[in-house]
Amino acid sequence: METKTPNPTQSISAAFDSVNLINKLITETADDKKKGNVERNVKHLEVMLTKEFFTEALTVQQKSDIDACIVAGNAYTV
Repeated sequence: METKTPNPTQSISAAFDSVNLINKLITETADDKKKGNVERNVKHLEVMLTKEFFTEALTVQQKSDIDACIVAGNAYTV
């Protein structure tokens, strides 16, 4: 079986899909569905931050934006 090399650019794009969704949802009134969406997307970002290929490809601003989004998303779901 061939091992697929992760594509940092695609992974960063997917992560920022999560960032954008979280940032949109946290401006709306919370309900269980929105909280669930935010929780899943925060988890996705947290998992991606554990991957070296991903974190090494991030700019300082991208890392800061993801970190801030995780904090805001976690505050929204409390």
